[in-house]
Amino acid sequence: RRAKVPRLAHLDRATATPIRRYEHPTPGDLIHVDIKKLGNIPDGGGHRTVGRAQGIRNRARTATARRGTRDRSPRLGYSYLHTAIDDHSRLAYTEILPDETRETAVGFWLRAHAWFTHHGITVRRVITDNGSAYRSRLWRDTLTTAGITVKKTRPYRPQTNGKVERFHRTLTDEWAYAKAYPSETARRKALPAWLHNYNHHRAHTALGGHPPASRVPNLSGQNT
Repeated sequence: RRAKVPRLAHLDRATATPIRRYEHPTPGDLIHVDIKKLGNIPDGGGHRTVGRAQGIRNRARTATARRGTRDRSPRLGYSYLHTAIDDHSRLAYTEILPDETRETAVGFWLRAHAWFTHHGITVRRVITDNGSAYRSRLWRDTLTTAGITVKKTRPYRPQTNGKVERFHRTLTDEWAYAKAYPSETARRKALPAWLHNYNHHRAHTALGGHPPASRVPNLSGQNT
């Protein structure tokens, strides 16, 4: 503080330069969309919670039960967290889906768009990275047909989509790896409650200690 040096948490991790924050003035002006990949948890728990040896046994047993055959390199696959988060309010919508193809991404967006609309948010622009699903004609045509402007981040500049990146970090810390889940099913069942708490109750530093729902006037209890 004496040297007027910013905190490490206030710097961009890649460049160590101060982060310049921005915020759009109203809900729906910009929606950030991204995908987070997580390894599935075997029945009985993974190596993070039960240790490597037991985790390997659980993985092999779960893979065998699902495929009906033994596998020397058992693979349980991945979950793909598709997220859309409003730039102004930080209100977030997330689904766990089996892949990140363009068809899956577009299906997710249609449901996310309906969810935001239900909450009184008119979506005007959507920003994504340059992943193949978001470069597809299907993605572009789906959004433009709905009157939504499609935006992309600059290559090698994930900070442009920083709000959803930060949300995914919070999601993994406070939900995905927050406790010793006995199975992937148990972890997935815990997601809706965590999302509700994040949107309606959890204090958000960037919002002055208020939850995202406090910035969406049309939500229940927020009418003025």
